[in-house]
Amino acid sequence: MTPNEIGFALLYIGVFLLIGKIIRVKWTLLQNLFLPSSIIGGFIALFLGPQVLGKFMPEDSFFSNGIMTESIMEVWSALPGLMINVVFAALFLGAAIPKLKDIWYYAGPQLALGWSVGWGQYVVGITLAVLILVPFFDLPAMSGALIEVAFEGGHGTAAGMASTFEELGFAEAFDLAIGLATIGVLSGVIFGIILINWGVRNKKTKVIEDVEDFSDLRKRGVMEYQNREPAGKMTLRPESIEPLSFHLSIVFIAILIGWLLLQGLIGLESITIGSDFMSYIPLFPLAMIGGIALQIFFSKKDKYNLVDRRMVNRIQGLALDILILTAISTVSLDVIGEYLVPFVILAAAGIAWNLFGFLVLAPRMIPQYWFERGIGDFGQSMGVTATGLLLMRVVDPDNESPAFEAFGYKQLFYEPFLGGGFVTALSVPFIAQFGPWPTLIVAVAMTAIGIFFGLFYFGKQKAV
Repeated sequence: MTPNEIGFALLYIGVFLLIGKIIRVKWTLLQNLFLPSSIIGGFIALFLGPQVLGKFMPEDSFFSNGIMTESIMEVWSALPGLMINVVFAALFLGAAIPKLKDIWYYAGPQLALGWSVGWGQYVVGITLAVLILVPFFDLPAMSGALIEVAFEGGHGTAAGMASTFEELGFAEAFDLAIGLATIGVLSGVIFGIILINWGVRNKKTKVIEDVEDFSDLRKRGVMEYQNREPAGKMTLRPESIEPLSFHLSIVFIAILIGWLLLQGLIGLESITIGSDFMSYIPLFPLAMIGGIALQIFFSKKDKYNLVDRRMVNRIQGLALDILILTAISTVSLDVIGEYLVPFVILAAAGIAWNLFGFLVLAPRMIPQYWFERGIGDFGQSMGVTATGLLLMRVVDPDNESPAFEAFGYKQLFYEPFLGGGFVTALSVPFIAQFGPWPTLIVAVAMTAIGIFFGLFYFGKQKAV
């Protein structure tokens, strides 16, 4: 593949992102669902690619591959696994790391809820694998991890695990995970809006009394004029280095640190115990550790406050848009069709468990503003943190509750483990190497710990 072909494939990303945005602006249904343009553009690219449009064209015709060339699809298929490293490396860069006491006070109840729901997805998934997916559909036991990988982890984590799935002999899991992540995002928004309407009508919410306050501009995804803010701060002078270049360099260095850590762990394991378990671990959780290490360094040594969180957010957002669009557009419909029944079973079970977590566990674990705070965890548990933030913004538009602060603090402890962290990354190779039962026992124990602390410690507090 030539550099020109790679560059042309990148140009196509801009085309479909813009098409997705135009459709979002014009189509009221998608506005009401608050679907990101990257998801819309990803589906358009999927339909215009070899798996849909190309299927209806003669094999020797110009459009036998749809409007997407083979080189475009080859480049796009590799991008999700690369972009997830950028997303995770940027998680904590430029963000103040608060004291543990503050995290415990504000985020404890939501951490207990998220911990219970996240580990519970493993309990549900592995139980289904042992009882149904393995004996009746001949799927590997590691299919039990797909609910957590796809729903808690989202498209990014699913894409980041692609090489792990392939090396463990279950390459189809990538397509199933991407499909489940897409179902999770759609279900998260749809069920989230339904739950909010239900909560308002049944006096479960404390901040808002209706959900009709969003302006047309906001539904179209256009920032209202009065709310427009700078995308980032010029912390350095462009004649010395472009600020965007500086922040990109920091993100890249965080990924490089993560890569060095991973190579070190692989080498240490090879020398000490002679196994290859660490070689199945994806890079992105180590990239996150690299970002944390750099942030600690800047917090102590950077007297000029050079790292701007808003600028980092823009880099992270761009990487996530590229990741989602290319992941959806390259998902294999043939694989999902082949495993349709297991796919539907996993999706239905994941959605049911997440609804149980919000409707049953959240009001008993979060002593005050349970709806405003719990809806964020529900959105995140369906695949995208941004969905959780969106739903919280609907029920608390002026930040009157502690929802946003508690949710943000919770991420500091939650993200390194579940939702794409070390537990997510280790779960698939762990099941492959040790079998489903040890993993199920650990998942049950961790779920029980989360539920116990949520119900009998945080749930008994009068206010948080």
